[in-house]
Amino acid sequence: MSGAGLAFSGSYAEARAKFLQAAADAGLRVESHTHPLKGVGGEALAMDVARDGPADARNLLLLSSGCHGVEGYCGSGVQVSALRDGAWRERALDAGVAVLYVHALNPYGFSHIRRTTHENVDLNRNFQDFSKPLPVNEAYRDLHPLLLPDRWPPTPDNEAAIGAYVARHGEAAYQAAITRGQHEFPQGLFFGGTQPTWSNRTLREVLRTHGGQARRLAWIDIHTGLGPSGVGERIFAGRDDAASVQRARDWWAGGGATPVTSIFDGSSSSAFLTGLMCYAAYDECPQAEVTGIAMEYGTVPVLQTLQALRAEHWLHLHPEAPAELSRAIKQQMKDAFYTDTETWKEAILRQARQALDQAVAGLSADR
Repeated sequence: MSGAGLAFSGSYAEARAKFLQAAADAGLRVESHTHPLKGVGGEALAMDVARDGPADARNLLLLSSGCHGVEGYCGSGVQVSALRDGAWRERALDAGVAVLYVHALNPYGFSHIRRTTHENVDLNRNFQDFSKPLPVNEAYRDLHPLLLPDRWPPTPDNEAAIGAYVARHGEAAYQAAITRGQHEFPQGLFFGGTQPTWSNRTLREVLRTHGGQARRLAWIDIHTGLGPSGVGERIFAGRDDAASVQRARDWWAGGGATPVTSIFDGSSSSAFLTGLMCYAAYDECPQAEVTGIAMEYGTVPVLQTLQALRAEHWLHLHPEAPAELSRAIKQQMKDAFYTDTETWKEAILRQARQALDQAVAGLSADR
């Protein structure tokens, strides 16, 4: 992949245009699932899907972006670069692997520089069985009043209270309490929802349509915001069973050079989470052997990321905020999930190509 900066975009509208053009240039048909709302500039929003390879392919690689809206700036660049890379596309097709590009899983959040969907739901906490009691996050309940104060920037007392919590419990516990997911506060952070979101339902439709013939399904979902800047952590994404974890590590660990971490054994920079999106693959493609990772690229230190999330969420609750403060908060949010430098982008694409090659090798290996 070359010309790193050319694959990335400064807005959702630009990113979508580049994705649609890259798919067209590759001779691929795009199916667009139109979102019910408009973007920040009044533009149409959609989850766009392009398939490169036959409909009956037994081996399918899913590459998705924008689960957490604003993180689509990174993921879209990876997808556009891959679509423009003739050598990569030829390699996958020669190996008998069809590639499904799902662009902007959460187009509303992408356009509006939000992490959540238009329902204020964290999509990667929304894949629950809503007919059963939902998980309870008591630690978040305790923090909720502090996280979203009445004014922004927070008062010194508020910041002192947050600092005292971190000092008492540790940075990892603070991160876990906030990010695990919660279903009690609809206007709170990391809300998992009480029913499936539009993105949840639409993605399930895409999986049923394109994954029904696959016998092996690999899934790389692009994320940002955790870990060292520019480093792509391969986080196991699937059911917590030993065979699946081992298979992911056989495919993506690179003999230890690119280790696969897990939220289940505490090795990941991510806390333990509930309602993960990857579970949809088991529901909608039950015939397939599923092997997945979240490719998590670092940007800024985690406390800085969490502060940006607090600020942006406060802004969502206070649309009357002054324009200058609104702009500053949105820029802070974008910077927390997307590092707009050539060095960072080059690192992202280099590691993405490696992970894609590893997935093709794993899917096409004889067994």
